[in-house]
Amino acid sequence: MKFFVLKLLTLLMLLGFSNAYASSQAPSDGASSMHKDENYESKPFSEMVGGFLMSTGIVALVNPDPNELNSNGEKMSDFHKSWGRVIMIFVTFLLFYLAIKKGFEPLLLLPIAFGGLLANIPVANIAGAHGFLGVIYNMGLANEMFPILIFMGVGAMTDFGPLLSNPKTALLGGAAQFGIFGTLVGAVALSQAGFVDFTLQQASAISIIGGADGPTSIFIATKLAPELLGAIAVASYSYMAMVPIIQPPIMKALTNDAERRIKMTTLRHVSRLEKLVFPVMVLVLAILVLPESTPLIGAFMFGNFLKESGVVERLNDTLQNSLINTVTIFLGLGVGSKLAADQFLVPDTMFIMALGIIAFSVGTASGVIMAKIMNLFPGHKINPLIGSAGVSAVPMAARVSNKVGMEYDRSNMLLMHAMGPNVAGVIGSAVAAGVLISLFQ
Repeated sequence: MKFFVLKLLTLLMLLGFSNAYASSQAPSDGASSMHKDENYESKPFSEMVGGFLMSTGIVALVNPDPNELNSNGEKMSDFHKSWGRVIMIFVTFLLFYLAIKKGFEPLLLLPIAFGGLLANIPVANIAGAHGFLGVIYNMGLANEMFPILIFMGVGAMTDFGPLLSNPKTALLGGAAQFGIFGTLVGAVALSQAGFVDFTLQQASAISIIGGADGPTSIFIATKLAPELLGAIAVASYSYMAMVPIIQPPIMKALTNDAERRIKMTTLRHVSRLEKLVFPVMVLVLAILVLPESTPLIGAFMFGNFLKESGVVERLNDTLQNSLINTVTIFLGLGVGSKLAADQFLVPDTMFIMALGIIAFSVGTASGVIMAKIMNLFPGHKINPLIGSAGVSAVPMAARVSNKVGMEYDRSNMLLMHAMGPNVAGVIGSAVAAGVLISLFQ
C-alpha cells in the first residue's frame, strides 16, 4: 500500500512539473520573438554621429523641438526654448557672482541659482514631474512641508531675549507688516484699473512677499493661490537674498547722520523662565485668536521651546544644524526649479516681482519711520536703523542693520538690538498670513 501511494505521489509531481514547464515555455517563446522584433537595427556610423549631434543642447537651443513641453506638460514658445533659456542661464551666473563674490546670503542664493541653472537645461526636463527637481518641489513646497520644517529650525536658532528685554521693539516688527497690507491694497487697485488681472486671493498671496519671509509666502500661496506658488516662492526668496542690496539705500534715505549713530544699551537681563513661558504664551494666544496662523507659529515656537528647555540638546542641535541645512538645500533647489524661462519670463511673474519689491521696500521704510516716531516720545532712544529689521528675513535683516550702523560708528553694535524687531517680524508675518487666510480663503 505504501509503495502504491509513493508511486501515485511521484506520478502527480511529474505531471505538475510538466504542466509548469509547458506553461512557462509559451510566454518565454513569445517574449523571445518580441525581443527579436525589437532588436536594435544597425545604422551607418555617419547616421549615428548625426543622431548624436541632433540630441545636443546646442541644437536644442538653436533649433528647438516644436513639440517640446515644459515641466507642466504645456507647450512652450520658441523664445522660451531658446533665447529665454540663455537669458535665465546668465541670470543664474549673476546670482552665483552675488552669492560667492559679494556674500549675499549664499546659503539661499547658491541652491536657488543652481536649481535655476538645472531647470533651464534643454531636453533633460529636470524640473518636470519625473525630474529630480520636480520631485523635490512636489514633496516639500507644494504641500507646505519645507516651510514648516524651516520654521522649526529658525525657532531653535532664535533668542527672544532682545525682544523681551525691550518689548517696545515689537512695534517695529508690527510696523514692517504695513508693506504687506499696503501692497494688498495696491495690487487690488491695479487690478481694478485693468493693469493686472489678479483676484483678491492672488493679491493677498503676493502681498505677503513684503514680509520678506519665504516660508510664510509659500504657506499662504498654497492656501490662496497655488497657481502662483512658483512665482511667489521665487520672488520671496530672491528678495530675502537681496536684503543687503535693497535695504541700505532706503535706510540711509530716511535717516540722518545723528540718528544712525544712536547707541542702544540692553535694558535688563531676561530670565530662563521668561524665555520658557513666552513661546507657550504666544502659541496659546494664536490658538485663541487666530488658529489659521498656528501651523507656522506652532512650528516656530516648538523649535524655540526645545532650545530654551535645555534638556534636549540633541534635538535642538538637529533642528539648528542638520535638519535646517538639509531642508535649505532641498528648498533652494525646489524654488530654483521655478526659474525656468517659460515660468519666469512671463508677464504674471514680472508683475509679481514688481509688486514684491514694492511690498518689501514699503515694509523696510515703515519700520524705520516707526522708530523715528517712537523717538519723539520720552524714554530710551531707538536707532532707526533697527526698524528695517522688522521684516522677517532672519537674521539677514538684523545683520544689515548692524552693518549699516557700523559704517558710521565702528563701536556701535546693533545686532542684538535688531534681533528684537527681527523676531517680532517673523511672528508678525505669520499673523498677517493667518489674517489673510481667514479673510479670503
